[in-house]
Amino acid sequence: MVTTETLDFVKKIFSAHLEQRELRKTAERFAILEEIYSRTDHFEAEQLYLDLKEKKVNVSRATVYNTLDLLISCDLVKKHQFGRNQAQYEKSYGYKQHDHVICIECKKVVEFCDPRIQQIKTMVGDLLNFKITHHSLNCYGICGNCQHKNS
Repeated sequence: MVTTETLDFVKKIFSAHLEQRELRKTAERFAILEEIYSRTDHFEAEQLYLDLKEKKVNVSRATVYNTLDLLISCDLVKKHQFGRNQAQYEKSYGYKQHDHVICIECKKVVEFCDPRIQQIKTMVGDLLNFKITHHSLNCYGICGNCQHKNS
């Protein structure tokens, strides 16, 4: 669960980003931000829209998609493809670098963090004279539940 301090800080970042782009600070945009930061999962834009509607937030699909783009552009949200047509999103402020394991059957996404990956990044960067700024590692397979169903 996100802290009040974190939520206040991401609102300030988003507010400054909107000001810089001379865009309006609407209640709908901030409701979307709050909904995203209340989540603990990876989500699709359509599911976010439906969840907001269920909570009686008066917001259009276009506003959800446009706000997601704005949140990506100020590094408050990350967008992933995970080898599918539908993009998935996750909040990104204050979250450590992590990687993903994705089930190719049920589409479950599990995050993991292994410090050896950072060591590999550092070694490869040094070896090839690259300043590595970020990375993405997605591993695909079949989760234990799906393996059990298929046997």
